[in-house]
Amino acid sequence: MKFLLLFIFTIGLSITSCSPSKEKFSLANPELISYKVEQTMPHDPEAYTQGLLVHKGKIYESTGREGSWIGIVDPSTGKPDKKVVLDNKYFGEGITILNDKIYQLTWQQKVGFVYDLETFELLREFKYSNEGWGLTDDGKNLIMSDGSNSLSFLDTASLTTINKLNVTYKGVAVSDLNELEYVDGFIWANIYQKDQIAKIDAKTGEVQGFLDLSDLTYRTRLLNPDADVLNGIAWHESTKSLLVTGKLWPLIYVLKLSDNLAVQ
Repeated sequence: MKFLLLFIFTIGLSITSCSPSKEKFSLANPELISYKVEQTMPHDPEAYTQGLLVHKGKIYESTGREGSWIGIVDPSTGKPDKKVVLDNKYFGEGITILNDKIYQLTWQQKVGFVYDLETFELLREFKYSNEGWGLTDDGKNLIMSDGSNSLSFLDTASLTTINKLNVTYKGVAVSDLNELEYVDGFIWANIYQKDQIAKIDAKTGEVQGFLDLSDLTYRTRLLNPDADVLNGIAWHESTKSLLVTGKLWPLIYVLKLSDNLAVQ
């Protein structure tokens, strides 16, 4: 699937590479991950993004607020083909795809939904005791965030928690973990209301470094002053690119990460 090459949406801003200063971080002397913006793609500026992923070349997105939905995004327009629209009593959160099923969280309603990937038929519901924020999977278990520094691993058969992972950076808890994406043994996590994405070792919970995307947030708000926080991470396996966006953002940014990752 070559949608990244077919649908390039360029804005009149010169964005080539970003190695931001460490002074914007609250944590002391964090390691920053170098990246380059390869291109941009349009994104629905009315989408209050909660989850973002790429599966078999297609971009899937979930949103929150009234009329929360799951849809497949047209990369040429950014508009979603809405497949699921929740009842207004539910505030949609993160999604992931595993074993030909879509799993979706809700926020404070503490109920999740499982859909057939092809038909989007609702297969089952499941309950959890904490809030639902972000969702991803490691190919075996679901991985869920709840706004704390703890990630929960859920068995896909019972949909109950079988393990918890506390996330820290140099001994300091990293909280407000939101949207998640699992890539090759690491969990990438948006930090809510920050311009940071943490790269977390999925075995130890130790943060290996941070993406500082404050420059992208600044440029986005020049285009849309109503743009909300950074949220939305998707890994495009065939191009080895990271797609990022935010709530009410008019763009998806396609990032290429440094081979060396961390910048001292």
